Amino acid sequence: MARLRTVPAHPDRLLGVEPAVRDLARDLYRRVADAPIISPHGHVSARMLADDEPFSDPAALLVTPDHYVTRLLHGAGVPLEALGLGASGQSPPPSGAAAPRAVWRTLCENWKLFAGTPVRHWLEDTLERVFGCELAPSAATADALYDQLAQRLAAPELRPRALLERFGVEVLATTDDPADALAAHARLAAEGFGVRVVPTFRADAYMTPDGAAWAARLGTLAEVAGIDCGSYRGLLDALRVRREHFRANGATATDSGVQDAWATPLSDREAEAIHGRALAGEVTGAEALAYRRNMLYQLGLMAADDGLVMQLHAGVLRNHHRPTFERFGPDTGHDIPVAAEFARPLRELLNAVGTSPRFRIVLFTTDETAFSREIAPLAGFYPSVYIGAPWWFLDAPAAVRRFRAAVTETAGFYKTAGFVDDTRALCSIPARHDMSRRLDARYLAELVAGGLIAEAEARALASALVDEIPRAAFRL
Repeated sequence: MARLRTVPAHPDRLLGVEPAVRDLARDLYRRVADAPIISPHGHVSARMLADDEPFSDPAALLVTPDHYVTRLLHGAGVPLEALGLGASGQSPPPSGAAAPRAVWRTLCENWKLFAGTPVRHWLEDTLERVFGCELAPSAATADALYDQLAQRLAAPELRPRALLERFGVEVLATTDDPADALAAHARLAAEGFGVRVVPTFRADAYMTPDGAAWAARLGTLAEVAGIDCGSYRGLLDALRVRREHFRANGATATDSGVQDAWATPLSDREAEAIHGRALAGEVTGAEALAYRRNMLYQLGLMAADDGLVMQLHAGVLRNHHRPTFERFGPDTGHDIPVAAEFARPLRELLNAVGTSPRFRIVLFTTDETAFSREIAPLAGFYPSVYIGAPWWFLDAPAAVRRFRAAVTETAGFYKTAGFVDDTRALCSIPARHDMSRRLDARYLAELVAGGLIAEAEARALASALVDEIPRAAFRL
């Protein structure tokens, strides 16, 4: 028989155990618990919001598209096919992937694997707060939970737009290809959707000329920009045109996800030669690397010209397992952190535009050692440099607390950029932001208890961290 959850979510979770700190943290958290959510970096689909169709089933909503979930199950030996992924890596999957109910059963049967992880916290929060479920996931409750969730997903209040409004999301940034016409964003704006949904310009695929689809992408970009991308200068001009299109549709930021942060310029002649060899299929690995690093530099110069905030996510070796990438595509759980460096790689770019009032760059990393060693010192000097929130493997309670300790003493709070949920899983947005608010309340309470700040300042900072700070950092 289905068993009720025996341990409900603790109201003081993540607020600490020392009574004096916990009491103050509780007060600070209550002041911001229901504040509007500013989500300046994420991967929720604008088209999904524009279409506003009901979610098809619990697995397609909570399991298959969430690589935080699928990677932990895969690491325990569960095939990705059993989690609903098919050859395209998309949801809904093509034939051959497991049926939704079977996917959900797999999650529930392996629920113990998530103990102690932030993924468990986010999923439990979602089941309880979003869907009002009292059943704890298990092999015994899997079917009952599935039926309960499937029934509730049909309700109008659980459609994508209604959920975002219910969550209190005020601003939501998507991630978009430069060639995207942004029709979904235009529809949302024209229909008066209450949440401000803004696009984010991400040109990664155009930076790497040894990519399999690079030449084809140039053709698409040339068509939408009206500029021939058969030359390096043409590509730069097309990207500038598309950046203006994004700005006209509400964008305030760009994003670049790179393995390393080197932004090293080439001469126009060198870059043009590599561009030509890439189109001919003759580019070498070393040339492609130099081209990519030059493109990052050029994107920085563009940011200094047009004022779009440059986000840089570095220190991840993406698509680590080639067979999985070839079978299921990207974003399937095997992006692996590597050591990251920022001071030397960004020196030329920051010497060129680091003190420009128009330029702003937010640095993200999965290498914890870089926060105190390089990123915080850079932010402590350069007006343009802001510190990105813990991301990917670091957006967990212990790592978030280490992050605050690592950067605050060097750069303070106001050179951070607020929390980013970085998620495709729409229903986890409130859980992720709630976790961040609780942890920041605890950190501020500890500073008060240690005599480092006054209570009044802690209250002001708690509010600033969820509102003023992300708005300012992302020019929202």
